[in-house]
Amino acid sequence: MTKSVHVIRKAHTVVGFDAGRKSHVYFQDADVAYDDTGFIHVGGHYDGAFASETSGADRMVMPGFVNVHCHSGEEPISKGIFEDAGTSALWGNALYEYSNLLEIDDGAIEASLTVMLGDLMRSGVTTLLDIAGPHESWLPTLAQSGARAYVAPGFREAQWHVEDSHRLDFIWDKARGREAFARALDVVDAAASHPSGRLGGVVAPSQIETCSAELLQDAAAEARKRGMPITIHSAQTMAEHEELLRRTGLTAVQYLESLGILGDNLILGHCIFVDSHSWTRQRTDIDLGLLAARRTTVGHCPVTFSRSGMALESVGRYRRAGVNVALGTDSYPFNMLEEMRQAMICARLSGKSVFDVSTADILETATLAGARALGRDDIGRVAVGAKADFLVVDLKHHAMQPIYDPLRNLLHCAAERAIEEVYVDGQCVVRHGRPTMIDYDGAVALLQEAQDYACRKAPENDPKKRPMRDLAPLSLPIGR
Repeated sequence: MTKSVHVIRKAHTVVGFDAGRKSHVYFQDADVAYDDTGFIHVGGHYDGAFASETSGADRMVMPGFVNVHCHSGEEPISKGIFEDAGTSALWGNALYEYSNLLEIDDGAIEASLTVMLGDLMRSGVTTLLDIAGPHESWLPTLAQSGARAYVAPGFREAQWHVEDSHRLDFIWDKARGREAFARALDVVDAAASHPSGRLGGVVAPSQIETCSAELLQDAAAEARKRGMPITIHSAQTMAEHEELLRRTGLTAVQYLESLGILGDNLILGHCIFVDSHSWTRQRTDIDLGLLAARRTTVGHCPVTFSRSGMALESVGRYRRAGVNVALGTDSYPFNMLEEMRQAMICARLSGKSVFDVSTADILETATLAGARALGRDDIGRVAVGAKADFLVVDLKHHAMQPIYDPLRNLLHCAAERAIEEVYVDGQCVVRHGRPTMIDYDGAVALLQEAQDYACRKAPENDPKKRPMRDLAPLSLPIGR
């Protein structure tokens, strides 16, 4: 059967992949031809058979972004609540005391996932790794969206507990953790065999400090047996860093190395507080060398952590050490271009130099590095033989004008506003800022009710039973 080939003629700019350089390059006035199996021509004139064509005048074609760390669940309903909150005794982080307070109604799970997917795809994400609790609508909604998605059902043996806002404790239930591990393996296996062909699985012990050494090692073994990635939140906060030192005398990276878990299939969520970070007390520089030697990926999510005053030090330093740094969004705003911009800003601030990272570096973290993290060489690039996952950017958009270097305009100025279309497997999943395969507006309409429910329930989940207005005071007082 002849495949339906579509051609974009004489695109103003194509961000294509150069195999010799192993990096992205600009092609100008270039044709791009693709079908549902992938790209069949990139650059120069395409003179083969085709079923349809469009003009690429005033358009930039570029690879879809690969998001290696995001959370659906209750995250989309968390907007506007705890951004100014934190626990002083835990280095100002809000994670431990506040994240467990919000509870999403089962009826809102699908809507929450749909909103996350719509926001990610509108910002150019074509492949995502979603770390969440398993639910019946997870795989069907991901498949319906048209995105390329990996499910990472989290499991752990300990729950966080903050007592009187000054101490982080752990409530252990190893039997429950093992049950969740078994369920998670069933889910990742179902994703890997999904008929859409666009879903995959990732083994995901939730946090390094909430899992025993035995569970972490068993999880790594199951991931290797399946040929799947494994992802673990590690070195993400100073509270975790100090807890591991208390238990083991090791940093997160060194602890994972001692367990035999570091490897090229491992994605470490965040990995901010390595031994050489200025907040830690090790004053050594061992961790980055270990990460590079084991080809372990760091899933960098700058927006969420910079909101709490924390930053990885720095993207440029990690990359120069040979570490594969890929990009994720973690939680809201689920905007990959905003994440890329913040990654660059945080890197230059923490690296104390405009030269710490370039626009090209950040593009690589959002594309090629993410593909490497997932063990793939057919996504994150516009190249013959790769999957036809790409964006079309409107260069005539006012935020893109005037144009000297279109990628700089996109990252520093226009962001998702200039994205005209997004394609996965050659199928349009976003057109003019609107997801085409899911009911995004309908899902958004359900979020207010879901957030109201979560706010009503929050005092029940708080050890001190504080009302929401005490937990999260409004930015401004109510006038009279």
